[in-house]
Amino acid sequence: MKNKTTLLLLLLLITSLSTAQTPNTLSTTPQPPKVNASSYILMDYHSGHVLASDNPHLQVEPASITKMMTAYVVFSEIKSGNLDLADMITVSEKAWRTGGSKMFIEVDKQVVVEDLIRGMIIQSGNDACVALAEHIAGSEEVFASMMNQHANKLGMSNSNFLNATGLPAEGHLVTAHDVAILGRALITDFPDLYHFYAEKEFTFNKIKQHNRNTLLYRDPTVDGFKTGHTEAAGYCLATSAMRNGMRLINVIMGTESEKARADETQKLINYGFRFFETHKLYNAGDERVRPELWKGQEEDIALGLANDLFITIPKGSYDQLDANADIPGLLTAPIQKGAQLGTLNITLNGESFMQKPLVALQAAEQAGWWSRSMDGIGLWFKSFGDDE
Repeated sequence: MKNKTTLLLLLLLITSLSTAQTPNTLSTTPQPPKVNASSYILMDYHSGHVLASDNPHLQVEPASITKMMTAYVVFSEIKSGNLDLADMITVSEKAWRTGGSKMFIEVDKQVVVEDLIRGMIIQSGNDACVALAEHIAGSEEVFASMMNQHANKLGMSNSNFLNATGLPAEGHLVTAHDVAILGRALITDFPDLYHFYAEKEFTFNKIKQHNRNTLLYRDPTVDGFKTGHTEAAGYCLATSAMRNGMRLINVIMGTESEKARADETQKLINYGFRFFETHKLYNAGDERVRPELWKGQEEDIALGLANDLFITIPKGSYDQLDANADIPGLLTAPIQKGAQLGTLNITLNGESFMQKPLVALQAAEQAGWWSRSMDGIGLWFKSFGDDE
């Protein structure tokens, strides 16, 4: 009979979770602070865990928060090679005439893409957004369609974009949750371009304007994203901050003033950093278990996670984590690489906290006729033992 182990040292799974100790242990996590806003969400960037929220799926007018999606499309075009930071764009009359906040570009003049990006992000220039949209898509209407296509791919299921600026338009809506998804994507997908969000001022056409995100000046750990304001939307702010390797994303919609959106955001990110911690538990592709394999060329098969696994937990509770693998039934070749073959169960203080699929880290080919026949006999005898 085969000398196989059903799992490869599950003890290593548990040991890897319990080796680190957190010096500051809190028995309970307090409720988040009271926030005066129509909706908000506080999310960990790495794990995607929501640490606090109120009405996160409420559809609201986004005002200039819209420009985060405009930037996502622009950055995507740069990444795909369709646009370059050094490209020159001719300003149309429509872009020049666009109302609201401006970077003060002039009609029929050429402006470099990099300046337009700074005008869009730092100065919140509606004129810059329209110029970029028209250059990329031919018209702002087609560009808005591109915005919605990217939003759908990102899973922003409750958002709809009708323009590149955030100027009021019936049906132009987002949710705090969707904006947080977008913020994570901006950082993950465009690490070489995200730096624009941290810049505090930009001078164009001899006019210096300052970034409206006042937290960039108040809190050195804040390095993005975007403000927004219209009468209907109120004062909105999407923010990202990193402290000691932990990054939080906060989106707050519908506050009553510039000061309020900054103060309420500061309360939330301070709460997140004070009472939570994020850990990377496992790397994508690392072997976590090795169950036995029947009728295959190999005796067993390595299983692991398809993606890196981050987890956000109450501060001081790391040593209360545990892990075990559930491999249902017997595994029989052939098996395709990436096929889900089990589940990794994470518990916190004895209660279920997270489940992630365990997938085959390599393909498993069938063995020859003789080995398959012997394994078939072994499985037949094993079935009798299981019945007992």
